[in-house]
Amino acid sequence: MYSPRTFLSFLTVASAASGQLHDLAVKAGLEFFGTALGESHTSDSAYISLGTDSNEFGQLTPENGQKWDSTEPSRGQFSYTSGDIVPGIAAANGQILRCHTLTWHSQLPSWVSSGGFSYSDLQSIIETHIANVVGHYAGACHHWDVVNEAADDSGNWRSSVFYDTMGTDFLAISFNAAKAADPSAKLYLNDYNLEYNGAKTDRGHLIVGSTPSRSSLATALRRFTALGLEVAYTELDIRHSSLPPSDSALVTQGNDFANVVGSCLDVDGCVGVTVWGVTDKYSWIPDTFPGQGAALLYDDNLAKKPAWTSVRMHL
Repeated sequence: MYSPRTFLSFLTVASAASGQLHDLAVKAGLEFFGTALGESHTSDSAYISLGTDSNEFGQLTPENGQKWDSTEPSRGQFSYTSGDIVPGIAAANGQILRCHTLTWHSQLPSWVSSGGFSYSDLQSIIETHIANVVGHYAGACHHWDVVNEAADDSGNWRSSVFYDTMGTDFLAISFNAAKAADPSAKLYLNDYNLEYNGAKTDRGHLIVGSTPSRSSLATALRRFTALGLEVAYTELDIRHSSLPPSDSALVTQGNDFANVVGSCLDVDGCVGVTVWGVTDKYSWIPDTFPGQGAALLYDDNLAKKPAWTSVRMHL
């Protein structure tokens, strides 16, 4: 069973003066303003100091350690060495933990992604995986991203070992297994480009100058809250399409971030915002989109960018 005390050695205590975005978000009516934390960067003391400032980031999401290739690299063999790092950090610093993720087409071990399963075998694999992983963290995760990116860029169901074998049944199987393993956790379907009205038309991690307006974003959120669903922005970054960004592009980025955060404030049932990373220094964007980046609120040197100021002003 997971114990947060195991990872106290990773922690430093940050001063409240280093940031207040979470505090302001809570005062504005949200449950949290948070960030993803990379398990491989815990030796960077300045990064950890900022990421563990609960006044700035009151919620943490493990970036990679809870994904299938980390938690069950071989069938029936579970490992939580990486997955326990961020939960331990969150527990020690009083931060809300969002756990991420269970059923996803990517970052699967080869024994899963190679497929060739019958329906019943794959159902058993999913149920066993979720029972073990969610059970390991039971009581620690305020939210679980149960199914991740189930739809493709055109808005159709994504081809994956899960969908190709089971159709859409894998969604209900995953959610039922997660609920059985931890009834107290809030269970989420996590996906991108749902901020657009209609089929997916662009990459969900947004681009400076192409982010929808605050009102359009709020309209998209209300499509889901009208169904009685809770919503949140869970992996927010807004990248520049060319680097280095100009001063005017940095201002535009700030306006874009403000539109996203503002839309959450405008919608009852939108509970919070998580930016996908503390600093541009460790962002996933440059490796995936060469020549693009600078997508977060803090630059490579952990200095606040105009986007940080814009978000703060709108909270």
